[in-house]
Amino acid sequence: MTLMTSNAPEIRAVIFDLDGTLVDSMPLVLQAFAHALAPFRPELGIGDIFQRLGGPPARTLLELTGDEANAAEALRRFDGFGTGNWGLVEPFHGMHGLLAALQGRGLALAVWTGRDRVGTQAILAAHGLERYFTAVVCGDDFSTHKPHPEGLAAILQRLGVGPDEALYAGDADADVLGGVDAGVRTILIRHGREVESAIMLKAWRHVDGPADAYALIADMVTRLN
Repeated sequence: MTLMTSNAPEIRAVIFDLDGTLVDSMPLVLQAFAHALAPFRPELGIGDIFQRLGGPPARTLLELTGDEANAAEALRRFDGFGTGNWGLVEPFHGMHGLLAALQGRGLALAVWTGRDRVGTQAILAAHGLERYFTAVVCGDDFSTHKPHPEGLAAILQRLGVGPDEALYAGDADADVLGGVDAGVRTILIRHGREVESAIMLKAWRHVDGPADAYALIADMVTRLN
């Protein structure tokens, strides 16, 4: 990992992934998949579904149903469950306090998420988060997707900051790869999972959970600003 130096540029912006970084959406995701698959794979429990997560829901549902028609119906059930149950998404402890403190220090804040815009806006609205963010880039805003850095580069342009003036925090390998490609110091939140050494080496810092990331960001801003 890169060591902090006294001549490091001032931090002018902090960018966050959404799911697994600012909010805990896993309960909603798991229950939505269970609901979607119930007519087709009733034997799959929450634990089984968790092991199969990764990539777009449509692809996962097709793999688990093995039939395009069933997958299309499962996706409809998945989307419907999510739309009616945003309350299952909970903010991580300390998230509001960090965002308020960073904003109070004059930093620009943004979100770069793979989630679609409708779902992203619903979550931000449900938890009163819109007021914090100057820019929000979602998974359906560009034809490219993480780890392609286009979305992150667009955020930097909108905020008017250089890559070396920003921090990015996310919990997926794609976040690290996208952050590195954009030239942004990236904090990886591991959530206790095993991460390939190549990804760990690319991350500017890696921490166990969101609270650790929040503490690191607050410390970095205090030290460099």
